[in-house]
Amino acid sequence: MSSRSASIDLPPTAGSVPAARHLMQELLRVWEVPHDREDAALLVTELVANVVDHVGGEADLTLELSVSADWLRIAVVDGSSIRPVVQELSHDRPRGRGLRMVETIAHRWGADDHKGGKRVWFDLRPPAV
Repeated sequence: MSSRSASIDLPPTAGSVPAARHLMQELLRVWEVPHDREDAALLVTELVANVVDHVGGEADLTLELSVSADWLRIAVVDGSSIRPVVQELSHDRPRGRGLRMVETIAHRWGADDHKGGKRVWFDLRPPAV
């Protein structure tokens, strides 16, 4: 598979959550990647929703996708330098499980500094042959 990449700027609003998911799924379909698109969609939803919920209108939001060899990397960039934290599970909090899903489903994930903000990314391997 050849390398491909895309970068899409979105407003940090609730409407960007389904838009990011739809755009990502369409790109993966067109690129004919073998990766699980439903897993990718779930994780993109979580990362974009985190920006909308925790950063909001303070910063821009960029969705980045790249595929090379067997790996698919998807990242969400925002202008906040506050790193995401995987929270302990609690019955008292109905939310806060999104990064646990990212941690469980993605092969690897992380956050890097990026132009005064951060890039939160995850990698998916294609299904075993």
